[in-house]
Amino acid sequence: MSGENADRNVGIANLPEGYRPSADEEFMNPMQLEYFRRRLVDWKKEILAEAEGTLAVLQAEPLREPDMNDRASSETDWSIELRTRDRQRKLIAKIDAALRRIDEGEYGYCEVTGEPISLGRLDARPIATMTLEAQERHERQEKISRDD
Repeated sequence: MSGENADRNVGIANLPEGYRPSADEEFMNPMQLEYFRRRLVDWKKEILAEAEGTLAVLQAEPLREPDMNDRASSETDWSIELRTRDRQRKLIAKIDAALRRIDEGEYGYCEVTGEPISLGRLDARPIATMTLEAQERHERQEKISRDD
């Protein structure tokens, strides 16, 4: 799905107000997919709005403080802010990938095992691509690789 299409809030299913996915219903039914699509789109919009605010402040505020300590403090603050924005840029790519998985019918299933990812995990981290167990195995393998 392209970036502009990912931002549409018109989905497949109409969600009742207050809807939350439940284990009592079919996994990744149209309502669950729409619930997660909206969560992802709203999250992306929030990140983009924060980035626009950062850019506006960065353009409006002088970066040259007369006092050396004030200048160093400002530069440190902006460095932290820009690193945060870079992490959020990477997060947007993961959100877009999750939206693509929804469109392709792969959302909610572990990319390693093919098993359903728990609704609780998806609700907490809608960009999750692995079950908790597969993620833990993956992280253990990464740690072993780093320690070698």
